[in-house]
Amino acid sequence: MNDLLPWLTLKHTPGVGNYSFKRLVGEFGSPDRVFGAPLEELTRIEGVSPRIAKAIRACKRTDSVRKDLELATEKNVTILTMADSVYPPPLLELPDPPPVIYVYGSLEGCEKSIAVVGSRSATDYGLSIANDLSRHLALRGLCIVSGMAKGIDAEAHKGALAAGGRTIAVLGSGLARIYPAENEKLFYKIAKHGAVISEFPMMMRPDARNFPLRNRLICGMSLGTVVVEAAERSGALITARLAAEQGKEVFAVPGSIKSKKSKGAHSLLKQGAKLVEDADDVIEELPHYLMEGANRKEHKEASQVSLHLEPDEDIVFSALESYPMHIDSIVRKTGMEAGKLSGILLQLELKGIVHQSPGKYFSGKG
Repeated sequence: MNDLLPWLTLKHTPGVGNYSFKRLVGEFGSPDRVFGAPLEELTRIEGVSPRIAKAIRACKRTDSVRKDLELATEKNVTILTMADSVYPPPLLELPDPPPVIYVYGSLEGCEKSIAVVGSRSATDYGLSIANDLSRHLALRGLCIVSGMAKGIDAEAHKGALAAGGRTIAVLGSGLARIYPAENEKLFYKIAKHGAVISEFPMMMRPDARNFPLRNRLICGMSLGTVVVEAAERSGALITARLAAEQGKEVFAVPGSIKSKKSKGAHSLLKQGAKLVEDADDVIEELPHYLMEGANRKEHKEASQVSLHLEPDEDIVFSALESYPMHIDSIVRKTGMEAGKLSGILLQLELKGIVHQSPGKYFSGKG
């Protein structure tokens, strides 16, 4: 516990940002040695002005730092420093890696990760695609990384959990400030099957300036970033841009040309993002990260077997599309009587492979 105090103290020293923190520790070896360094040596470090050097020399371990550490211990949150062997290696490649990250849960099994992000106010189509795509990617052994926001992010986590896979949520608040509050149950489910992480102190409130920082960690943790739905100006597009700047793959799911929620994804496609229709489109770009011995046929067959569909259920499920269809259209397509069809659709909903939208519209999760 005491070993963490110098890290947290230096992190909270006025004027010391992630860039300068990395340079300081890289030069002197540890925060303790940074605090003991002479002023003239500190000012030789790029980005460390005489004012910042004096702040470092005068810095003391404050009550707020101790309380932050005590709260993390109380909440069973692990604090990892850049010097820890279990600190995520991809984050060390960032020009401004967080000096410490707060982890609730476990990062084990999340070495091969893909980010799935998108709009908070997503359409039913977008929500269905995010869940389905994440579920199939998780079945292929990939950990799903997202931001636990409402909409696409939450569905991405839920899809991974439904597959029994691993998932990581990166927050733009401290871990003692679950945001959004409505996703509290999801917060604990994610931690049980992966981890919730943050670079912010435990009691940090969600703030607009935190989310671009959060977004760089989402793509920093991942091999690539998939944008499911996004408006022309959105956090998801910021994440995609950051992924490209980090040399990571960028993917986008096409949507309706009439939907404003798909404008951002379509813009990415015009700029050269990989078009995604299913999980295989993502896997194809990451061939050397696949599970040993895995192939599409095996996973397709396993997925089909896991559904255990009755003959009539199979007919109805095969008739559905990703876009919502009105029940009258399904009646015409299957030739089934409406009452019988309603019962089958209910059973498919209970199996988690059909989504019902308001107005008796149904779509398949595939």
